[in-house]
Amino acid sequence: MNYYRKIKNELINNEINKRIKNYSINRNDLNTYYNVGKMLSEAGKHYGEGIIKEYSERLTLDIGKGYGISNLKRMRQFYYIIEKGVALPHQLSWSHILSLLPIDDINEINYYIDIVSKYNLSYRELRTKIKNKEYERLPIETKNKIITEEKSNIE
Repeated sequence: MNYYRKIKNELINNEINKRIKNYSINRNDLNTYYNVGKMLSEAGKHYGEGIIKEYSERLTLDIGKGYGISNLKRMRQFYYIIEKGVALPHQLSWSHILSLLPIDDINEINYYIDIVSKYNLSYRELRTKIKNKEYERLPIETKNKIITEEKSNIE
């Protein structure tokens, strides 16, 4: 399977859609980054971690800036978060998601996603809440309520 060709086509199609369909840019970006992350994950299993560096160099030559090693790793990390069961509402932008990527706790990620949705927070407001460790400062009872509520909503 030629992962590079599939990744390149996915990213080129996204660039084309950015220029054509202005109203759905964010959704298309997120879908593209998820698909690229999935393919990078699969390619890494077959070819090793060095494949991201190689693909980054090739994509930068073929498509242009924006596909450095760190961005490709973020796309793969985004894929992993979605696979863990985090549901992303349409209000979240790529900037919001980048703020959430360093967080390991799924319950904490879900908490921040929930407040972004409820209060329509900008990514800067979200970053401030994360930096201030809002979730970590919640009482344990509140965290348990949030987690239980999340699980009951899922069922």
